[in-house]
Amino acid sequence: MNTKIKFGTDGFRGIMGKTFTPKTVETIVKAIAQYMFCGNVIIGYDPRHDADKYARQAAEILAEYGFDVILSNRVVPTPVVAYQALITKKCAGALMFTASHNPKEYLGIKFIPSYGGPATEEITNEIEEIIQNGTFTLEKREGSAVQKDFSFDYFRRIDELIDFEIIKNNPPKIIYDGLFSASIGYFDTILKNHNIEFEIYNDRHDPDFGGFLPEPKKEFLLHSKVNHITFANDGDADRYGVLDENGNWVSPNIIMAILLKYLKEKGKEGAVVKTAGVSQIVEIVANKLEIPVIETPVGFKWIGAKMRENKTILGGEDSGGLSIGEHISEKDGIFANLLIMEAVSKTGKSLVELEKEILEFAGVELFQDRVDIKLESDDIKNEIIYKISKEEMFGKDEIVKKSDLDGIKLYLNSDYTQILIRKSGTEPLLRFYIESASKSKINFLKEFIKGYAFVAG
Repeated sequence: MNTKIKFGTDGFRGIMGKTFTPKTVETIVKAIAQYMFCGNVIIGYDPRHDADKYARQAAEILAEYGFDVILSNRVVPTPVVAYQALITKKCAGALMFTASHNPKEYLGIKFIPSYGGPATEEITNEIEEIIQNGTFTLEKREGSAVQKDFSFDYFRRIDELIDFEIIKNNPPKIIYDGLFSASIGYFDTILKNHNIEFEIYNDRHDPDFGGFLPEPKKEFLLHSKVNHITFANDGDADRYGVLDENGNWVSPNIIMAILLKYLKEKGKEGAVVKTAGVSQIVEIVANKLEIPVIETPVGFKWIGAKMRENKTILGGEDSGGLSIGEHISEKDGIFANLLIMEAVSKTGKSLVELEKEILEFAGVELFQDRVDIKLESDDIKNEIIYKISKEEMFGKDEIVKKSDLDGIKLYLNSDYTQILIRKSGTEPLLRFYIESASKSKINFLKEFIKGYAFVAG
């Protein structure tokens, strides 16, 4: 029995040489093979140390058990792999070797089923059960392994989704910070293919990511310039990050609201699918636009599932994952950046102006903060969540509504204040996500939470 291999919100991740080893990969790949049983398998990898080596190991294992493997011939973004899985005939699924935005010491495996989105919890539970029970029963039979460049199919699809004529007719000034990530050779190539000018930095693959985290956040985007929009992606390019023309980081919550309004004005229809952690600004804008809202637990696998079940105008999360119903049910940071670019060009407004406009349209500006409480015991975390779920007041305010979709979410009776309390999936923490139209209320609640969690624990 193996009790160490557990899938998180987006696959399995571990520290190379410790929890991520050739034996770990063999175990996981065989379990995924047992689940898939037969068919074509897509395999990709990001720029991390030995990611290509592990991808080849997986290809060899799968070929030994009768699968026909199509391995990327170069570093490739997760959304490109997901799209390839979606369009490949008789595809059983895809494996992506990446640890997303984790530090350089980490590597991981994402399993992407043939529908081109993250594996659901039901699927990963079944794979974990195969691992833990040792029920690998596939017999060896002749398969094959070939290499392919997945970019061309993906580029064709992007050309169908993005109006590049609009961008070329009114192009914003663009800085692309490659952050040494998998988006290099894809995002920049798309812009070059359409003769869109841009400045580029950190435009080579580096498994150490320049000594920083492969995270498209303000602190790692060091090449912004006045009157330029700066675009970036995380390590495997499934998430996006953007700085506006003033060099300010734009929250994915605001980007979602801007794009939701833009897509609605383009005539797109469907629901917006968002996680419980997304700001109320998205729901406020959606309600004003008469767009249905579907809320899910945190994690794009939940968004992807609802996108496949419902006609969707936009799906997104506050950590920078985004897609649309016409595309894949996997987050795509490259596509997100291009859609932002299209919205700026089409409206003829700067991103700064679009930010101001969406807040005026919503009629409120909301602020966010977070408190992390370290609690080693899951029992204590569960005790605190249970205790809070029974409260009628929190701080100085009445609780007017509760949701247990993911942890516990409290809606207070003033200042658009809400608090999401959930356990971290990767660290021994209980996280309190606070949002309010009042900065002073956020500051009060932060201190109240620290005292409450300490006493309750």
